[in-house]
Amino acid sequence: MRRFASFHEFYPFYLREHSNRTSRRLHFLGSCGVLCLLVAALWTGRWGFAVAALVCGYGLAWVGHFFFEKNRPATFKHPLYSLMGDWVMFRDILLGRVRI
Repeated sequence: MRRFASFHEFYPFYLREHSNRTSRRLHFLGSCGVLCLLVAALWTGRWGFAVAALVCGYGLAWVGHFFFEKNRPATFKHPLYSLMGDWVMFRDILLGRVRI
């Protein structure tokens, strides 16, 4: 298992693991779904939406990895950095730094 000294060191690896455009799109859609479902959970008080947020986010991301990237999600080896990478890539897509 490769070790990273910092998130700054990890993020280029994370982006290489998300080189497939369809996979990045699925990650982006999953992150949008997570945000919407968490807002719904807070708005309605129905915490089942929070569980659905996890399924939506990870489900779409893992479809991208298993069927398009043909790799294992970094979540399994680097869970915290991977979660951070998801949101940094989401921001970078919104800012036009990463193309989808």
